[in-house]
Amino acid sequence: MESTPNNEVEIVRLFFEVGKSMKRILRKSFGCDGLTIPQGMVMNTLMRSGEMKISEISSVLHLSNSTISGIIDRLEKQQLVIRTRSEQDRRIVYVKAGPHFIDLHRESHRKTENDLQKVLSKATPEDMHKISEGLVALKKTLDQNCT
Repeated sequence: MESTPNNEVEIVRLFFEVGKSMKRILRKSFGCDGLTIPQGMVMNTLMRSGEMKISEISSVLHLSNSTISGIIDRLEKQQLVIRTRSEQDRRIVYVKAGPHFIDLHRESHRKTENDLQKVLSKATPEDMHKISEGLVALKKTLDQNCT
């Protein structure tokens, strides 16, 4: 199929619609744990990367330092993260997962995966194949433009 301006607009529109649907599923999944989507994103980032500076989390998630600090404040009150200051430079603050965070993350991750699998299990094998092919093509296109 040839790319036309209308096709490109439709793809962008569908991309945003899929994003909204994914947010609804994730909000429902994270909501059961009392976490917002941004808090869940911070949790996932810390679980993947370990201890990080607030500025590093901000960079990964493309959110401002003040936004990340606010999220970290709320996660700290829930005893999900631990903040420490650098001994070399007291202005630098590190954040790492607390023990309760690790337990909650494991359970939350499992639940989110299960929720997404339930949703996808309703698709026909043909639709799953189309979805997979489309996502691979989208990733390839996006990766080519990110270099």
